[in-house]
Amino acid sequence: MPADKRHAATRPAAESPVSCHSCSISRLCLPFSLRETEIAQLEGIVRRPPPLHKGDYLFRAGEPMRQVFVVRCGSLKTFLLNQEGGEQITGFHLPGELLGLDALGTEHYLSYAVALETSLVCSLPFAQLEELAGSIPQLRKQLLSILSREIHAEQEHLGHNRESAEQRLATFLVQLSQRHSQRGLSAQLFSLPMSRGEIGNYLGLTTETVSRLFTRYRNSGLIRLNGREIQLTDLPALQQMGAACA
Repeated sequence: MPADKRHAATRPAAESPVSCHSCSISRLCLPFSLRETEIAQLEGIVRRPPPLHKGDYLFRAGEPMRQVFVVRCGSLKTFLLNQEGGEQITGFHLPGELLGLDALGTEHYLSYAVALETSLVCSLPFAQLEELAGSIPQLRKQLLSILSREIHAEQEHLGHNRESAEQRLATFLVQLSQRHSQRGLSAQLFSLPMSRGEIGNYLGLTTETVSRLFTRYRNSGLIRLNGREIQLTDLPALQQMGAACA
């Protein structure tokens, strides 16, 4: 697959008018399953802020929770601060995924969200989204479904903490592969916008362990590496490794 198509959903192009109807990731986002008239209602509350650049904060813990966000292109990470003031990464977010929903029921964001690369988001004022969801059953159902998936993903991630380092990294790569495939991108060849240290932080491993495992996977013919671009040359083996019992 040509490189320009391979990463099309993970890097911003020149800004152009975008609507929920024409957005390439709408099937992964809130408009999914809505009727045309309902999408038009949703479109009426969507705001499209300027691009975020690498290291820019989308929101910080403690800030008033007034909006939820959808990644349009690029990627972001979310994290908490531990008692020592260090980051504890809680997730990496790709196009079509929502951020800020963990603050539902509170008045403030609970985590920090930072761009891993130049990224674009859509923002939805939460009060208006809540009102709209009250009148559009499918939108309410979609929000509940997204919340359910997030809770399940968090529980699954916590369960992986009992696995070996090798299993954790294999599972991480397989899940990234699946998420890229859902976006119509290559399931085997993609870029890693996060650093080795950020991967280790998320998986509860040291940077050295992640680097050593990448080298082991490469020497075993499971992956190829070219900078931050990775090719999963033996995806079935990685799937089997991630599924194996610890």
